Amino acid sequence: MNVNTPWDMSVNRRILEMEYAVRGPIPQRAAELKKQGRRIIPCNLGNPQALGQQPISFYREVLSLVEHPVRIARERRLKTLFNGGALGGMDADDFPSDYVLDLGERYLAQMETGMGAYSDSSGPQFIREAVARYIDRRDGADDVHLPRSDPGQIFITNGASEAVRYVIDLLIGDESDGVMIPIPQYPLYSAAIKRCGGVQVDYFLDEESGWAMDRTLLESSLAAARERGVAVKAIVVINPGNPTGAVLNEETIGEVIAFAGENGLAIIADEVYQENVYDADAGFVSFARVLGRSDVPLFSVHSTSKGFYGECGHRGGYLEIRNAPRVKDANLSFTDLVLKQASVNICSNTVGQLMMYLLVSPPPENAEPYRRFTIERRKILDDLHDKAVMIRAGFDHMDGMACFGRTGAMYLFPRLDRLPEGKDDFDYCMGLLEETGLVTVNGEGFGQEPGTSHLRIAFLPSREVIEEVLPRWIDFHNAYVN
Repeated sequence: MNVNTPWDMSVNRRILEMEYAVRGPIPQRAAELKKQGRRIIPCNLGNPQALGQQPISFYREVLSLVEHPVRIARERRLKTLFNGGALGGMDADDFPSDYVLDLGERYLAQMETGMGAYSDSSGPQFIREAVARYIDRRDGADDVHLPRSDPGQIFITNGASEAVRYVIDLLIGDESDGVMIPIPQYPLYSAAIKRCGGVQVDYFLDEESGWAMDRTLLESSLAAARERGVAVKAIVVINPGNPTGAVLNEETIGEVIAFAGENGLAIIADEVYQENVYDADAGFVSFARVLGRSDVPLFSVHSTSKGFYGECGHRGGYLEIRNAPRVKDANLSFTDLVLKQASVNICSNTVGQLMMYLLVSPPPENAEPYRRFTIERRKILDDLHDKAVMIRAGFDHMDGMACFGRTGAMYLFPRLDRLPEGKDDFDYCMGLLEETGLVTVNGEGFGQEPGTSHLRIAFLPSREVIEEVLPRWIDFHNAYVN
């Protein structure tokens, strides 16, 4: 018989009921197998450096100097000795470039209190100004006369996840408030809505049309929610898609903005994979660019975790707000309340702030690090695309496996059209793990059309690992489904 101890206590049911499949039962089982000495290939997360991706040299050179500033003067002295012929057995590549040394000094001068002190709650002003310049360059604000990005509406955050939580925490005022999210979706959104006690309003993407957004499906989803008494506040769009990899074109983005405007919704634009677009004909277009002078509220997030940078553990991100709504019954704007949340957290971590500054301030063409930086960037993105192509080609040899849409982000989301009776995609992914060591996430963890089965795989392992494990996956799959 169970007897309650003095330490048994009730907890927040919303947190108890939250689900986060990318770190759920399958990865937990993988951890157990790893302890037993099994080889594990973790493709459940977009975590590039965990699978061997090398950091960008420029980022780490600046980081190492800024975190230990005495090195800047020391490296300058050593370079002087080297240039004077006093140091043998070394070459110029053994020292940081003058550009990197100067950048480290400038950065620390602007930080004023150094890396170990708290910063402004919204992030240092000079970093927010750099983010605003980056957004304007990206969107061609000068060429198309777009409204300028406002540093006062930008927050530097601990990854994009914190930025998303800031917004959803404010949007969900009571249990009748809802947010529209794409299905399939990244489970951050369902978890954040659950945590706040709000209503998750699903809208389905059209898989066989390349995971396209359909205005008719948006309208029917919204109408059904409102009929149930849900006060829908916003719509989430993930572009490029996670888990689908789909890339939205300008026309589709315009339709979403029109839909939001006509229905009084804000837009949460998750654009953390904007560098991960591999098809030259499907370039990334931001919501801010298409929004133009529309008055629809827009919350855009970006992160240093994805792209070619892959700095997941450093937790750098930003939130940009456009057309911040006023707060009903209070003489405040939405931005004021985001600042209040950030102030409670005091500030984001300063290493993440630096990484975001470097992301938006790449070396210019006339700077010494430019060539190496460009080569490393291109190699990472080309390798990602090549590995995605390899895995998609493997699907052609798997009975009843279909994968739709262009390749974007870091993931493939194939559909399993043939599973044994009584089995689902969770059983399949667990069996795949046990047989091959490959850690994937079953489609139900992201949401999917009823009656369908999927899995998500991050195409991050090395080519050598993919070449080794893919034939084993093909053999496992065909034996399992037949």
